[in-house]
Amino acid sequence: MTGGLYAVSDLHVSYAENRAVVDGLRPQTADDWLIVAGDVGEVFADIERTLRLLRDRFARVVWAPGNHELWTHPNDPVTLRGVARYDALVAMCRELGVLTPEDDYPVWRGAGGPVTVAPLFLLYDYSFRAPGTTTKEESLRAAYDAGVVCTDEMLLHPDPYPDRESWCAARLAATGRRLEATDPALPTVLVTHWPLVRQPTDVLWFPEFAQWCGTDRTADWHVRHRAAVAVYGHLHIPRTTHYDGVRFEEVSLGYPREWRRRGGAPAPMKRILG
Repeated sequence: MTGGLYAVSDLHVSYAENRAVVDGLRPQTADDWLIVAGDVGEVFADIERTLRLLRDRFARVVWAPGNHELWTHPNDPVTLRGVARYDALVAMCRELGVLTPEDDYPVWRGAGGPVTVAPLFLLYDYSFRAPGTTTKEESLRAAYDAGVVCTDEMLLHPDPYPDRESWCAARLAATGRRLEATDPALPTVLVTHWPLVRQPTDVLWFPEFAQWCGTDRTADWHVRHRAAVAVYGHLHIPRTTHYDGVRFEEVSLGYPREWRRRGGAPAPMKRILG
């Protein structure tokens, strides 16, 4: 294989400016793969249209959901909630030929490989608590008092689980078992929407928002599961960092008001390997 393994996230195609950026995403070679690390959009039809466009262009597309895909948005004719919505998204991806966290993990055999590419759906459990708080209740109260509340609280339903942290616990258990069963001879590219470690949230303007950004229970997964690279989004702060010698790539496009501040035309596709 002569292609590259690329990644992008947080396309937020409900914005016309972002749809124009997505229309410009094209492979460099016929062998290029594209990782899409969540937050394509909120409306089911927009998500399907975008993933179909990308799958028609790239040799392989690997998707992991973000919180926006899981919203039950009042403008979406698809009114499914929680696990039922996620299952419908997986079924749609399979029809398109897009790989999901429920499929066998593919092996990238191009330059930098072979590596197991593992898209993960993990959610969060409020353990990245707001400064000065020790419980979920205190942390949420601090966020509401500061006026910094994720829309998930209104639109991301955990049905049939009683709460999001219960759904997160189930996802962690199932995903951990699958990762333990991967080939121990191969390194991995771990793909998540929410960062595996808390450190990337330290630069947030509003630290109260961190509680919707991951879980302490994955703090060692990049080491335990042999990550060559960890890919994530959600924070809308694209950058490269390293933790425990592992490269972490934040690959968000973000909202137009954010990428305009960076200057120049956005080029959100990040080469991960190859």
